[in-house]
Amino acid sequence: MGLAGIFLSLILLMYLAYRGINVLILAPILSLLAVAMSGGIPLLATYTQVFMGSLGGYVITYFPLFMLGAIFGKIMADSGAARSIAEWIMARLGPDRAILAVVLSCGVLTYGGVSLFVVAFAVYPIASALFRRADIPKRLLPASIALGSFTFTMTAFPGTPAIQNAIPMPFFGTNVFAAPLYGLLAGGIMLAGGTIWLNRRVRAARGEGYGDHPATAADATLPEDSDLPPFAIAILPVVTVIALNATLTWLVFPAMQADYLALPHYGETDLSAVAGIWAIILSLVASICLAIALNFRRFTDLRESVNAGTIGALLPIFNTASEVGYGAVIASLPAFLVIRDAVLGLFPGNPVASLAVAVNVLAGITGSASGGMSIALDTLGAQFAQMGQAQGVSMELMHRVTSLASGGFDALPHNGAVITLLAICGLTHRKSYADIFVVAVLIPVLATVLVILLGSVL
Repeated sequence: MGLAGIFLSLILLMYLAYRGINVLILAPILSLLAVAMSGGIPLLATYTQVFMGSLGGYVITYFPLFMLGAIFGKIMADSGAARSIAEWIMARLGPDRAILAVVLSCGVLTYGGVSLFVVAFAVYPIASALFRRADIPKRLLPASIALGSFTFTMTAFPGTPAIQNAIPMPFFGTNVFAAPLYGLLAGGIMLAGGTIWLNRRVRAARGEGYGDHPATAADATLPEDSDLPPFAIAILPVVTVIALNATLTWLVFPAMQADYLALPHYGETDLSAVAGIWAIILSLVASICLAIALNFRRFTDLRESVNAGTIGALLPIFNTASEVGYGAVIASLPAFLVIRDAVLGLFPGNPVASLAVAVNVLAGITGSASGGMSIALDTLGAQFAQMGQAQGVSMELMHRVTSLASGGFDALPHNGAVITLLAICGLTHRKSYADIFVVAVLIPVLATVLVILLGSVL
């Protein structure tokens, strides 16, 4: 009954999330369903002490990253900087390279720390006009945005401030630049493979044309004339995020003395456990201040932009934290020992492969890269780290594969970002999801497998 309860709750979580019920409601209810079916475990104590304790711990650790990322994205959008970067790239590549122009526009923005949701809203109107001018079917537009927004810059490229690249740091004692060569290899495969696929789809659809589509709310966000910042001004905060992050990670923090972190008052930790998060926090704060200073006169209401960004961080972090709470409850059940042993035993000689499978499957079930990764690491991260150390596996490789694996099955049809992207574009799963699947699920999974194989050999 315990195992049946766990699997039933997982199936219901995936199905009901796809039906549009918020995970804030689903996670506690379905975790307690699994508890009830296990029998003999107090429900209220599990909810308040296990579920809420894990939820709160996640928020304490990662809230600054969610909040600062959301504020930075809002500042970049409201100042026109995000639009300026997208328009500059698209103008130089032109209609003949429309697919690549859209992918790179999204990639530059997300690699600089701008939220993928902000990027989708900022890029879509320009991309739509470019596709229309190039006579490319609109049904390929969601996959182009998806490729640039939630593949190589979310999980692969070293230094990306995406939360999917930050979550593994405390578990493996790494930073966002972990395993840079493997990350660049995987990211290159995603970028090149996805672009080649979409360009082949364009050639196969020759004669189909852009199509007749009603205007969406996002189409109306592109004014005919606006005071956009020059490209050099717009791109500077984006470059600052990556450059400052690297400087802090490799030069500043390694030279610091932080023995005080070992005191109980500071959680009895050490600098390696917090330096990665500190670097992202400082990089985003500096970039937000720079973006505001460079574009101050362009804001209609700066206070409202900052407030909206702050509020916009709440739902994403609590959604993910609720999934972490769900995972903690499941992991506390006696029947989970069977699942744990099965997962750890998938590839006894290769903990990297076992970890990748666990993260990918949970990301697919939850429809969330960060949620699936968080559940996997919170429940099995310590064991995987111990297995890796015992077998001489690089913790940097463990970090990079964990991040890569989160960006595979997460983009199944019930994924919130996929649903939102299709809504922004005014298209349906039936028309556009097949190409999203190839560029955001199939190719990233293949890239992850290749990294695992190379990591095992080298």
